[in-house]
Amino acid sequence: MNNKITIEKVTYVKQWTYNLFSFRTTRDESFKFIPGQFARLGVIDNTGKEIFRPYSIVSADYDEELEFYSIIVPDGEFTQILKNIKVGDSILVNKTNYGLLTTDRFEKGKHLWLLSTGTGLAPFISILYEFSIWSQYQKIILVHCTRTQDELTYQDLINEFYTNEFYSELVKDKLIYLKVLTRENSGADFYGRITTLVENKNMEISLGIDINSDDSRIMICGNPDMVNETRKILTERGLSISKRGNPGNIAVENYW
Repeated sequence: MNNKITIEKVTYVKQWTYNLFSFRTTRDESFKFIPGQFARLGVIDNTGKEIFRPYSIVSADYDEELEFYSIIVPDGEFTQILKNIKVGDSILVNKTNYGLLTTDRFEKGKHLWLLSTGTGLAPFISILYEFSIWSQYQKIILVHCTRTQDELTYQDLINEFYTNEFYSELVKDKLIYLKVLTRENSGADFYGRITTLVENKNMEISLGIDINSDDSRIMICGNPDMVNETRKILTERGLSISKRGNPGNIAVENYW
């Protein structure tokens, strides 16, 4: 086996809905990552073939285990195997860290917007564990958009940041958690697609926080169409993609 690959054990599985689940694995001490990055996970099919896919990491960079959040893709070669995973099973983890959805891509800024759909929430939870961001930003606005209320996962964990003994003083008056639904009209803070809410500025108006190039830093993760459309709307408003050597206002993840 490739020396960049480790064999880890599944320690926990949680089924959120019929097609959404989370799981944790052991973590090799040599595996390092920056909050917001993803790992490449591998399974072995019934022919012995190794299949790898990218998965954003939910857990803190200091956690002893790794946590991942997955959707079951109908007829998906990878998730049709992964969906049957149970505690004690083995999974392959590439020790190389990947991804550019990290807060070090930004300079200054007052407000950090984390815009996610579905399992795109995963890297943002990891980022919330990053102590440095709470002193760097005045407000951190976490937006999670799903179709239905039962898909608004990790609510308890997110709300625990307000009471956690290590984070509560840092988070107090800074974290704004917004739930958005597209197919139901109760149980959320806003209704409709993220792209619509960004375009009509309803979230900004409600919060009294304007998205602009001076104050705002925006991270986007989720459905590729949402990512591309939101990026287009924001760039038309004068914001720019952050690149190496040329810091901007927007960071996106494109591993689909």
